[in-house]
Formats: sequence, structure tokens, C-alpha cells
Amino acid sequence: MSRWTLRKRLVVAVVTLLALAAVVIGFASVVSVRSVLLGRVDAQLTAATTRSSGAAEERPGYGGTFPQESQPPVPEFVGVPGQSAGTLGAIIAGGAVRYAGYLDDAGNLRPLTTGQVATLLSVSLGGTPESIDLGGNLGSYRVVAVEAGSGAMIVGLPLADLEFTLGQLIAVISGIALGVLLLAGGASYLIVRLALRPLDRVAKTASDVSELPLDRGEVALAVRVPDDDADPNTEVGRVGASINRMLGHIAAALSARQSSENKVRTFVSDASHELRTPLASIRGYAELTRRSGEELPEDASYALGRIESEAVRMTAIVEDLLLLARLDEGRELARDPVELGALVSAAVSDARAAAPDHDWHLDLPPRDIVVTGDAQRLFQTVANLLGNARVHTPAGTRVTAALQADDTTARITVTDNGPGIDAAVLGSVFERFVRGDVSRQRASGGTGLGLAIVAGVIDAHAGTVAVESVPGRTVFTLTLPLDTAPSTSHGPPAVTGHSTSSATP
Repeated sequence: MSRWTLRKRLVVAVVTLLALAAVVIGFASVVSVRSVLLGRVDAQLTAATTRSSGAAEERPGYGGTFPQESQPPVPEFVGVPGQSAGTLGAIIAGGAVRYAGYLDDAGNLRPLTTGQVATLLSVSLGGTPESIDLGGNLGSYRVVAVEAGSGAMIVGLPLADLEFTLGQLIAVISGIALGVLLLAGGASYLIVRLALRPLDRVAKTASDVSELPLDRGEVALAVRVPDDDADPNTEVGRVGASINRMLGHIAAALSARQSSENKVRTFVSDASHELRTPLASIRGYAELTRRSGEELPEDASYALGRIESEAVRMTAIVEDLLLLARLDEGRELARDPVELGALVSAAVSDARAAAPDHDWHLDLPPRDIVVTGDAQRLFQTVANLLGNARVHTPAGTRVTAALQADDTTARITVTDNGPGIDAAVLGSVFERFVRGDVSRQRASGGTGLGLAIVAGVIDAHAGTVAVESVPGRTVFTLTLPLDTAPSTSHGPPAVTGHSTSSATP
């Protein structure tokens, strides 16, 4: 029952209570009617016993000598005037039944069977009526045993009419109870359903809120429980009012969070803009000094080289942060036709040149695959995935870039047979500043922004990005919607050919 709905529980509870009430009322009615009918039978039995006793006193033979036949004869007092059909009579003397019989429906005297005679011996002497079952064609009887001379006389009346009446009463009560339960079940279902409609609307409000994208961006949390369902004077209304207060707190928290994120993004964007100029100056002056023609001490020349390389690295980080800030602000990217085969080929070619110690492979379809988007940013996403495989896998690792397409989408996959990504960070690799250094070897430093840029750029192109990783196999998958009207590529220069390429740079 713990899995049942509240509506089902209430309906079942109402029907169960009504069923219990019907059982109690029916049982009490049957017991009461049976008691009344049994009282009438006992009164009739008393009258029949009086008539039989009078007839027996007029026949002295019943009190003295008794016949010894194996099948006791029928006593004559059974058929005296006034006795009803089915009246039973017997004389017991010396622990044996001497006379026994009954009056059938036609008024004829009939003897009892041996088994029925034996049953009569169990009747208690004392004048108190009791019920026995004679079986056969007689069934249940109400009998009484009274003293008669040196023996006892038994008189009985059938209970067939009483049992028939009780059976009819039980059938009527059962039919009425069943009908009432069906009507009550239907009525209670309708009433409960109407009563719980406000709760359904409250649940729908909560469901609508659960489907809102609350994890990022500006959130207009305008969904509320209607005022009619938020009346604090009712149980459901108190739930609705509590949900409205909770949604108000959530909306305030989301607004505060978004305000804080906007400030951080503004700071990152402004800082990135401001840092580009001094970094360019540092790099320029260092290069100018190193190329001035004057002979510099070896340590000074080394220091200037380090300043240049670090300036280049810091510039790349600043550019990545600036790109992420622009993506967060929702700035439109270029929307041009891009042939993905040429783009992936160029990215793999650059990766070969950067890491000839890896086994690079390319798998392209025989036809052009065109999407609409920013060629430079899409190239950057593929280059980031290839660079990620290059940095975090050892020399000799096989890396395959493949392109596939169906009627509506294009898929770019980058697969390597390196050590894999630690399961602890696999679910967050596309977040910013997350790095999988625990499980993947690395030859150089990283900022943890590369995969975040991949996710941001693909999301801006209405695509999806996914990763699967186990030791010995890691697959990154980019999915993009296809351009319905392909045209000339605006992507990077293509590497001629398709199918799998060797690892030679």
C-alpha cells in the first residue's frame, strides 16, 4: 500500500469501512431474525409436544411394554389432529428407541432410518429445545425430549423453512450491500478526485519548476501555485502556500547567484581585455631585446626566452577566458557553412606535426558533411580534443578522429587507447578548471579550460558533447545538426583524401 496513490488509498479505505459496516449490520440482522424465527419454532414445538403428550397418555402401551423390532414403528401420536407436516416423534426406553417416525407432506406416517434413529439418542432429556441434523431427506430439526411414563418422548419440528428464510435474507442483504459498495466506491472516487484536484495542481506546479533550467543563466522563476490553491485554511492550501514561499526563496537565491556570476564574468572579460595589451607588450619587448644585436649574458638570454614563452602561455589562457566569457554572454558566433571533413583533416594534420610520437588516424566518409557555424571555433574544439589526447596519453598511443553523419546530425569522435579518465572526475570533465591528472599521464601543464571551451562552443552550435572512458579506451563525441543546404566549405585547409591515415607526420 505504500506505493498506492493517495486517491486509491482513500477510496479503498472508504469502501473497506462500508464493507465492514455491511458485514456487521448483516450479521446482526441475520442473528436477530434467526432468534425471532427460532422462538416461533420453539413455541410451535411446545404446542406439538402438548398434543403428542395428550395422545401418548391415552395409549398405556407407550409407558409399559415396548416392541423389539429392529426398525422401530411410527408412534401414533405423531399424526394426531393439529400436527403440521414434518412433525417428528419418538419414544425412548431402556436406552433404545422403541418408536420413531415423522409425518410427511402428504400427511402419511413415515419411519426413520437407522442413522436417524441413532441421532435421536443424543438428544438431552430435560424439556429444553435443541437443534440436531438428521441428514438424508429430513435435514435440520428442532427437538425436545420430555418424560413419558418409564421412558422419554421426543417431539421435533423441521427447520427447513427457517433455514430457507435465513438464506433468502442473507442473499438480499448481500446483494444490497454489494450494490451499495459499488455505488459508494464510484461516488467516493469522484468525490476524492474532485477534492484532490488542488493537490494535482500543486504537484503540476512543482513538476513545472523541476523542468526549468535552473543550473545556469538568467532564471525567471515566475511559476507559482494559484492563489485558490494556496489558502492556509485548508490542508492542500497550506502545502501550496509553503511551496510558494519556497519558490520565492529559490528565486531570490537564483537571482543572487546569477548576479554574482555576472559580476565574475564581467570581471573575467574585463581582466582578459586589459591583460592582452600588457602581455603583448611584455612579449614584444622581450623579443625585441633578445634580437637587438647586442650580445647578452647567457642567463639574461635564457630569462628573456622564459619571459617570452610564459607570456605566450598567459596570452593563450587569457584568450581562453575571454572566449568563455563571450560564450557565457551569449554572443553570436559566425554562421557560415562549414565542411567538417576538411576541418577534421586539418586538425589531425596539425596534431601530427605537434606530436609525431603518437599514432594518429583519420576516418572520413566519402561525401562532404556540411554544418552551419563558426569554422574557427569548431576547428578549435577538434584541436582541443586532439591536444587533450596528445597531452594526457603516453607516446605511441593510437588516436583516431572519425566523422560520421545520418539524415539530421553529424558526429565527430576522437578515440584513444590511453589509460583513460578517472571515474571520479569523468562526470565533470567539461567543467572549468577540472583536470583528470589522477589517471592520465601528462607531459605538460594545463589550465582545465580546453574541454570547457569544447562544451561551450558545441552548445552555442545547438549540439551536444559526451565522453565515455574505461582503461584502454576513451571516446569524446561531438554531435552537430546538419546544414540542410550544403555549400562550399569555409573551414581550415583540408587534408586530401579520406579513410584511415598512417601515423607518419
